[in-house]
Amino acid sequence: MDWKNKIESLELWLFSTQKELTGGAQWLQRMARILFAVIRDMLSGNLTLHAMSLVYTTLLSIVPMLALSFSVVKAMGGHNRLTPLLYNFFEPMGPQGVEIADNMLGFVDNIKVGVLGSVGLALLVYTAISLVQKIERSFNYVWRAAEPRSFSQRFTNYLSVIMVGPLLVVSAIGMTATIMNSSLVNDVMLIEPFGVLIALLSKLMPFVLIIAAFTFVYMFMPNTKVRFRSALLGAAVGGTIWQMTGVLFASFVVNSAKYEAIYSGFAVGIVLLIWLYVCWLILLLGSTIAYYDQNFNHITRNYNVKSSAEIYEKLAMAIMLDTAGRFDQAEKPLTQRELDSKLKVPAILTRGVVDKLLNNSLLLLVGEDGESLVPARSLDKISVYDVLKAARSDSEKLSGRLIIEGRGQLIYDSIDHTMDDQFSHISLQQVLREG
Repeated sequence: MDWKNKIESLELWLFSTQKELTGGAQWLQRMARILFAVIRDMLSGNLTLHAMSLVYTTLLSIVPMLALSFSVVKAMGGHNRLTPLLYNFFEPMGPQGVEIADNMLGFVDNIKVGVLGSVGLALLVYTAISLVQKIERSFNYVWRAAEPRSFSQRFTNYLSVIMVGPLLVVSAIGMTATIMNSSLVNDVMLIEPFGVLIALLSKLMPFVLIIAAFTFVYMFMPNTKVRFRSALLGAAVGGTIWQMTGVLFASFVVNSAKYEAIYSGFAVGIVLLIWLYVCWLILLLGSTIAYYDQNFNHITRNYNVKSSAEIYEKLAMAIMLDTAGRFDQAEKPLTQRELDSKLKVPAILTRGVVDKLLNNSLLLLVGEDGESLVPARSLDKISVYDVLKAARSDSEKLSGRLIIEGRGQLIYDSIDHTMDDQFSHISLQQVLREG
């Protein structure tokens, strides 16, 4: 068997329906397909491009962001617990990392939030918020979330992360230290095997905190609902890679004396850029794993899914019949996420068709979060032709520019007239109740 046949057999197994597999084979196929999707996205270059853009934004915004965060924590007397986290972040860079952390803390101390004035404070807040906004855009790209948060949501949510987030981190560290140093824990440590387990837990605590931080970021940053299980899986993988990469990067820095000889004073800046890039790339990779775990059925051979008029028409009919059937039976309406999972096609196709149906006044968004789908009008007033016409609609109005020569235009018009004659008198209500 040559390599071409082996690759074709692997692809056939990778994208086979899970009903054909059992037990461990299902789990192995799931992990292999997610790994395939993550590597495919990496090789496409878009994830690395987002990571590089975040490096640039971080360099511009990190000091104002730290100034805001530290000012709140310092007012509560907890900045001494937050400072070691900054040193731990730059620890893989060795002595150069300590120097960078010292300089950053020096810059932060020089920024006096109380004496900046209204304009200076506004610029400080804007610079910090712009970093979080850039981060959200990158995570929205990973999660295929087309719409960013509204301006009011951005302002309140971002500020809560910048101002309240560090307080929660400091509180968690303080509570952990208090519990570990309590007399009860000390007494329990004298009893084996609890002593060994508590010692192991204390060593694992930094790793647990990293996973908890990653999980929070994965659930909060994308402008879409993220399941805790998927976020935790992405955080566990991302946190593990983060820890391993830190050790490898530290050895790289130790053996990078030749770079200092070549770049002299610029070597510190270059190492910093590389470390920031690696960190953002790991964070985005973990989010990608979380996305594909939550949307496993949306994994395709290619990142950019090639669609067709047939797919749009079938999706439009499936969506309208499902939402209409639930409405007719007075059942709970489907949300967009539930619809994506049920139809088992890439979410970008489903949401594109839903947008067409919304724009043509066939569907409405209802519910507290505005994510549930219901018919926009009575089912006897929505014809099959309305659904097909919506699926074929041209939102960009490009079809008006096309001129078909000779009888071609007449043939095209006759196709539309035939569909109108055949399906305009058949309502969704008839399809549901007579089907």
